[in-house]
Amino acid sequence: MPESTRQPLVSVVIPNWNGAHFLPGCLDSLRRQDYAPLEILVADNASSDGSRDLLAAQYPNVTLVALPENRGFTGACNAGISAAKGDIVVLLNNDTEVDPGWVSAIVDTFARHPEAGLVASKMLLFDRRDHFHTAGDLFRVDGRLFNRGVWERDEGQYDREEYVFSACGGSAAYRRAMLDEIGLLDDDFFFSCEDMDLAWRAQLAGYRCVYQPAAVVYHRLAATGGGITASYHDGRNMIWLLVKNYPGALWRKHGLKVLRAQLGLAWEALRAWRGAAARARLRGMIAGLIGIPRMMRKRRGIQRSRRVSLAYLESILTPMPGEASASQRK
Repeated sequence: MPESTRQPLVSVVIPNWNGAHFLPGCLDSLRRQDYAPLEILVADNASSDGSRDLLAAQYPNVTLVALPENRGFTGACNAGISAAKGDIVVLLNNDTEVDPGWVSAIVDTFARHPEAGLVASKMLLFDRRDHFHTAGDLFRVDGRLFNRGVWERDEGQYDREEYVFSACGGSAAYRRAMLDEIGLLDDDFFFSCEDMDLAWRAQLAGYRCVYQPAAVVYHRLAATGGGITASYHDGRNMIWLLVKNYPGALWRKHGLKVLRAQLGLAWEALRAWRGAAARARLRGMIAGLIGIPRMMRKRRGIQRSRRVSLAYLESILTPMPGEASASQRK
């Protein structure tokens, strides 16, 4: 078949750790996809709940990437991506189900947007399917990360295909050629903010992220994560994300906002000191500060590879409340 008409192979990578009770719902929804050139891989972080036996018995067509130990979200995803053969690689949480046209919508979006390296799905809450988890992820000028539309009722306000900053790692689609250029998820992050870190590297290299409302995913939010572990890694990785990726000119312009945001998060955690999650966030922030020299070494290569203007970057960052974005000021 000529290259121009060949349907690209899509590889769906599902990281899994003791998620046997979720896998059937996720995998059965992938069986119902209306797109045929589809490869499904489960990257298993040494589960002890029978996940691997379940796959062998009920899903023999699924490729198992068996890790000898728990390497976190990033380690599992990277192992799955490395084993995948697709032109398009999609990360999908094990606690999700997808609409039958999910893969087709992703493929169509990449075909119509050669500038896109990422596609973000419309993620709705599993148990409240008229409410959003995210309609694409945003990055604010003060370094805060946001799920666009989170907790909002779906009333058609995000039914338009448009550019966003990042795709949520729970259902992020990547063009293989982009990953070959900018690299995979940062294994130092282990869990949390790794999707935004990759999106920053993509944006700096000139790739766009397109939100596709026809690619619908239902997510059991925080079913296989959250709590103390998430709080620790959130606190640490938000600092590392900024150190690695935020360009110097933006630091000079918005640095005080960034510092105020981080101090505000630390103060909130101190006020809630009796809570284990708050203490975990503070430990994570301390670990983030300790790890700055290692992130600075990574920063040099990332910033040298930047191919877009600072004006472009400012135009895709979300302004502070009450401020207009760079694109709105034009």
